[in-house]
Amino acid sequence: MAAEPKILELSNGKITARISNWGATITSLLVPDAQGSVADVVLGFDGLDPYVKGMSPYFGCIVGRVANRIKDGKFTLNGLEYSLPVNNGPNSLHGGLKGFDKVVWDVVEHKDGECPSITFQYHSKDGEEGYPGDVTIRATYSLPEATTLRLDMEATPENKATPISLAQHTYWNLAGHACGDILNHSLQIWGKHITPVDENTIPTGEIMPVDGTPFDFTTERRIGERIDGVPGGYDHNYVLDCGDEKDGLKRAARLKDPSSLRTLDLWTDAPGMQLYTANYVDGIGGKAGAVYAKHAGVCLETQGFPNAINQPEFPSVVVRPGEKYKHTMLFEFSGC
Repeated sequence: MAAEPKILELSNGKITARISNWGATITSLLVPDAQGSVADVVLGFDGLDPYVKGMSPYFGCIVGRVANRIKDGKFTLNGLEYSLPVNNGPNSLHGGLKGFDKVVWDVVEHKDGECPSITFQYHSKDGEEGYPGDVTIRATYSLPEATTLRLDMEATPENKATPISLAQHTYWNLAGHACGDILNHSLQIWGKHITPVDENTIPTGEIMPVDGTPFDFTTERRIGERIDGVPGGYDHNYVLDCGDEKDGLKRAARLKDPSSLRTLDLWTDAPGMQLYTANYVDGIGGKAGAVYAKHAGVCLETQGFPNAINQPEFPSVVVRPGEKYKHTMLFEFSGC
């Protein structure tokens, strides 16, 4: 019998995460600011019902088998054409109609102590949502430092080559989840290029410099400063550069709330990061009576490039039997 959806807790006395086995979803994350005032900095719901009933616009979950968009829901691999469910205009988005965010994962380990952690596992079957081959996925959330959350994702294909690109889809509001929009947050991205998109938000294949455009966050800028120059708002993949390193990870972004001075430094080993400013969030009833409007949060989704399976010049997302997909994210919080 399948396990029931439930919420588990990770805490080290400084930060507390509530994470569900439904979609390996972060439902709440309590983080202090410089004065020690604690706020819940992620958008979400009080209970699991809205997640299970499909009311969540990917709040806090892990998406896959392939994050982001695949053009026309089609790709060819090893001479075979595969068709995926189309759930985003003409595209397949975030794994299809029932991606990894809409299933119960097994809890294989839940540890307290010096480095508390929870490990989730999910077995994706051959043909699930149109994808080839059986794949076992593991995701471990841990608190390795006082104000650091770490996520390690692994996926192992068992019998067929398959595209794999997982992403963590938390909507951040560092002022607190109920504190309005994130347009006054400042953002810096360690990426000098984006993959520009067509009218269906599919990358054209071009790698475009951000210099002189509203996409330039190479130095710290307010998110809202030039968002009006981007039709609809930011929903674009950045090509991450090799810059500062920590534990074998490269710095991807720094997000800061000017009111609390709460700061998030994001590190990863993924090649890309989707910047998404909650453009399609519109009056969603969230935690503690909050109503989330447009731009209520910002997503920083480290990932393989969107539609990479159909763009041979992009870094490959194909993983073969005998290989292992690995993807780590480090969320470092501070009050500076």
